[in-house]
Order: sequence, then C-alpha cells, then structure tokens
Amino acid sequence: MIRKIAVPRGTSDILPDTVLLWEELESKARKVCQSYGYREIRTPIYEATALFKRSLGSTSDIINKQLLELKTSGEDSYTLRPEGTASVVRSYIENSLDSREGLSKLFYIGPMFRGERPQKGRLRQFHQIGVEAIGPNSTSPYLDAEAIALSIHLLREFGVKGHHLKINSLGSKDDKAHISSWLREKLASRVNDLCKECHSRYEHNVFRVLDCKNESCRRLVDALVKDLPLSGTSQTYFQQVQGALKGAGIDFEIAPHLVRGLDYYTHTVFEITTDGLGSQDAVGAGGRYSGLMHELGGNEKIDYGAIGFALGIERILLATSAVPPMVGQGAGVDAFVVAMDEAYQPQAFLLVQQLRGVGLSADMNYTGGSIKSQMNKANKANARFAVILGEEEMKTKTVSVKNMQTSTQEQIPWGQVVERLK
Repeated sequence: MIRKIAVPRGTSDILPDTVLLWEELESKARKVCQSYGYREIRTPIYEATALFKRSLGSTSDIINKQLLELKTSGEDSYTLRPEGTASVVRSYIENSLDSREGLSKLFYIGPMFRGERPQKGRLRQFHQIGVEAIGPNSTSPYLDAEAIALSIHLLREFGVKGHHLKINSLGSKDDKAHISSWLREKLASRVNDLCKECHSRYEHNVFRVLDCKNESCRRLVDALVKDLPLSGTSQTYFQQVQGALKGAGIDFEIAPHLVRGLDYYTHTVFEITTDGLGSQDAVGAGGRYSGLMHELGGNEKIDYGAIGFALGIERILLATSAVPPMVGQGAGVDAFVVAMDEAYQPQAFLLVQQLRGVGLSADMNYTGGSIKSQMNKANKANARFAVILGEEEMKTKTVSVKNMQTSTQEQIPWGQVVERLK
C-alpha cells in the first residue's frame, strides 16, 4: 500500500465549506478597516532574513527559536514572514510612501509562519488581520486610541464575546534605556532567583523579565512594575491614551507586566484576550513602534510615528465557536441544469455556460444519472432553481424551471430562460 502524505505538522487545510467563514470574516474586516480610512496592502510571504533579525531584535523568541528560513542555492537568506509589521515598514520605506502621503493607514490579511511547537490556537502557518498607521510626525495618543478602538470594533463585528483589553506604556526610547538600567540595578542581587530563561533576559533584554510567567520571577518583579521610572512626558502621553479610550466607551485594564515580546515597541502596548481559549487566550496585540522606521533605513531627518496591531484569524474562529455550514449548504448556485438523457448533455453544458456568461452561478452533473439523483445533487448544491431538460422540453424547445424553495415549476422557451433567470 502506498503511504499517504499528510498535511505538514502545524498547518491545516481550509476546506471549501469552512472557507465561507473565512470569506465572511475577511469581508467584514475589509469593510471596517476601510471605514477607518485604511487601505489594503499585500507584501510577499517571504523576505530577506536580515529584515526580521533587524526589526524583531536578537533577544526575541521569534528570532531565537521560531524563524522558518528558506534554503537557497545562492548566498541570499530568506525567511517566511513571522509577522506583518516588518514587511509593511520595509514596503513603506522602499516605495517612499512618506513623500507621497502624510499618514499611510494600511491593513493586510494573510498567512504568517513560525517554527514553534504546534498546539491549539498556535500553528506553524497561521493567519492574521493586521493594521499599520505610519507617517512623519504621527506620534499622537489619539492615533494610539484609534488603533485600539479599531481592534475592538473588528472583534465585535466578528462576534467575539468576553474579550478583555490590557494596556501599558513602555515609555520613549530613552525611557526604555533608563528603565532597563534601573531594572538591572534592582534585580542584581536577586539574579540567582530568576528562572533559567530570565538569566539570559537579564543580560540581553531585561524588559522581558517583567512578563515572565514563572511564579518566582513574577513575585520578584511584582513590587517593581508599579514603580518603573517613566518620564513625565511619557506618563502624560499614556494618560491621554487612557482618556481617549474612556471617552470612546472602551473598557481596559492597565497591565504593568505587559511588555510584548518584540524589541521595537515604545510607548503604548496592548493585548486583547478572550474567555474560553485556555492558555493561548490572546486574540490580538499591538503597540507603537516609531523607532523601527529608522532601524530599517527610513529617512533619519524625519521624525516618524507608527502604530499597529494584528488579530489571529484562527483564534477568532475558535473564540466565536464558528461552525461551517453542512457540506453542500454553502452559498449555493443560482441554477443547477439537469439533463434527463445523455443525449441532452451538449445543450445542458451550453446553457450552463450562457448562465455563467451573464453573471449567474450555475452547475450541472457532468456524468448524467437519473432525474432523482440529479435533483439530489441540485439540493446538495443548494441551488435556487433546477433547470430541467427532458424529452418533452427538447421537442418544444423549452426548459422546465423548478423553484427549489417553493417547489413550483414552469416551462420557459429556450431563448428566454437566461434572461428570466437573470
């Protein structure tokens, strides 16, 4: 027996009936994003490996454990994109969008890839809806609030209930450098009490110690996170973000431990969790990353602002307990043409093509069969009408059109059927 080849571990097939759910979700996402003034961008699913190593930071888990690199015959190194922000920023800079528009408001929908151990809600190939707002002098607490409001609006539109918004501020780039030194000083005498992973974080990115889930590490930092030396300017900025959210009626929780896992974040960071997903309960996250523009080659003379977020499509579907339609009960077709004799197949095929030519969806059973079996197929195809070609119809140059919802039936001249169905 020939051994079957299975879908790669950590990936999944999205079958036709389930695709209907995805199409509905994507359609809603496009409509909502466009209502906020965002336009769709599509970038390659792989980029130069250097793009992600430069943008995500050498200490991030993605760089250390999760990149899916592609082997090539040349010296160039490419990687399947693990997230969308770096690709959008690369495109923004390469295509000089900063000189063409004041503020670029962009969104994307597509697959991302990470080489981590697969588990429920955490696949190697997963899909995201992401948003990025980038532009010169675009550092405004109201833009931060808009991005957060958009993420909540999307989740509500998708039907995600029981979601919880957590926000925090990491301060400016200078604040982060100062806080990093302050944290190392405060933790210096307790380094041996940190978990093995946080030993490395202490040396390379001490901020990451704050969101460690290890109980002993959490006890150590609990007393510190409330006293992080955030500058007055950054505190005011964060208060303005909070005020804008309150004004918009958006509930949130300030989460001092929240730092996000990527090095490029500054100022506002946020995460949205939902009930019922277990340990992998985050459905979306994001934050401000203005400094990334210069890291990736943006004009040094321009003071860029940038903020974005991403929502996980698979987790959203899990959170909504979305169930695909029964097989064959999807969007359906307008007409299913039934040829009651093999000799009538040419006419049936011609009619199907004519219906499709005027924008109607149509299908037929290409192998023929009894009237009963073909009508069953029309039902499974969720057809609105069955168009029947039998001996009497061929003699009178008509077709019998059956309304599959009301079971009423009428005969229509061959030359009028396309227009009547349209």
